Amino acid sequence: MDDSRNQHALSGDDLLTWVALATVLEWLPPALDATLIRDFDLTHFEYGILYALADAPDRTLRMSNLAGYANSSLSRLSRAVSRLEGRGWVTRTRDPSDGRSTLATLTKDGLTVFDGATPVHEQTVTELILKPLTKAQKNQLREISLRIQASIRRESGFTLASPSATASGE
Repeated sequence: MDDSRNQHALSGDDLLTWVALATVLEWLPPALDATLIRDFDLTHFEYGILYALADAPDRTLRMSNLAGYANSSLSRLSRAVSRLEGRGWVTRTRDPSDGRSTLATLTKDGLTVFDGATPVHEQTVTELILKPLTKAQKNQLREISLRIQASIRRESGFTLASPSATASGE
């Protein structure tokens, strides 16, 4: 019997590397959600929306641009923005320069929630990802992540608008 399915199976170091990464990909999202949900009734995905809006000029982005930052379909983003809008944290309006587009704007209440959630989120990221790594490993992780991103898509992912946000400490 020909067992051709094993001819292409990952093995050795490749399998160990993939299993380690796949486990992180599965475990990390709920770990990032946990404290945000507990303290702010906010998922990590929703926090990312608030982050992108807080970082944008006038705290406003076109929904299509926001979907790109969030690595999301417009329908998934729209559902999340509807939840945020229902809480009074985001508003949606027609783009006056292009009536076909919708703008999402972070409200003052949304900014207050974002400002409160940010230290909690940063502490979670620090504890789960940054603290266990040396400075060299952090640099390696960044470079590895950028290479994987580039192999998935040509366009870059979310980038920070403000240069001060890229200043890094240990």
